Amino acid sequence: MIEVNSLSKLYGDIAAIDNISFKIDKGEIIGFLGPNGAGKTTTMKILTCFMRPTTGDVKISGYDIYENPIEIKKLIGYLPESNPLYYDMKVSDYLFYIGKLKNLSSEQINSRMTDVIAKCGLEAVIDRKIGNLSKGYKQRVGIAQAIITDPPILILDEPTSGLDPNQIIEIRELIKKLGKEKTVILSTHILHEVEYTCNRIIIINKGKVVADGTKEELSKKNQDFWEFVLTVKATSLDKFENLKEIEGVQEIIKLSNIEENILSATINTIPENSIREKIFDFCVKNSFIIYEFKKIEYSLEDIFKNLTQN
Repeated sequence: MIEVNSLSKLYGDIAAIDNISFKIDKGEIIGFLGPNGAGKTTTMKILTCFMRPTTGDVKISGYDIYENPIEIKKLIGYLPESNPLYYDMKVSDYLFYIGKLKNLSSEQINSRMTDVIAKCGLEAVIDRKIGNLSKGYKQRVGIAQAIITDPPILILDEPTSGLDPNQIIEIRELIKKLGKEKTVILSTHILHEVEYTCNRIIIINKGKVVADGTKEELSKKNQDFWEFVLTVKATSLDKFENLKEIEGVQEIIKLSNIEENILSATINTIPENSIREKIFDFCVKNSFIIYEFKKIEYSLEDIFKNLTQN
């Protein structure tokens, strides 16, 4: 549905985005991540035909951004980081106005508003001025204007910015619901939001794509070693320390006595499934009673830091 090939945007000698490429299929919910200044908003502005790239190509549903910008705009609902609201207008008047701007007939707008109001949970505020709404409801109105034409693609730039925890959950649930019927690109700094909502993640840093895949795929690619916590009842510290002689165990990075004869260690190993069996067999052969044996999983935050701190 979306094909980005060798895309760059230069401001003088500075590259906001630098030769990036990726594809997004119909029905995917993409978490588009990166630190401030990484090039996320620039990329989204190019995808929505708000801005032209310096070099590269973008095709959306077969349409080219250079040759068919109007057709592409018809396919996309866009919520920029600065929510485009008119605070003096009532919610209903604003949505009707946006529908007219997008060339819908009055009959089409009235039909769409019924669906949009229900999906975005705006029934209680439909006749209120936008300026009098909470930030959470304002974001709902922003999403409503993005889907008034029922576009197949949604691009949302920081849709939960500035919201309180309850409002974040509400908008997150709304995005997840919309993602069941649309292709969604979600840019956010809230990593838990991406883990909960998105089925694929693209991470951009200094204008380049540095990761693309599911959280599980990114975790495997960015993990040079596995880390285990092992807690056992053992009569001998020397026997326990012989763990480091197991093929594949790289080091015991932390060892502590929890209480008499109960030892706990954090162990770095090569990333192979067989290492679990080797450690387990070692414990059995030495008559260790295993209290805990678990692999430490890296969070999306760990992966993000690893890819973007340099």
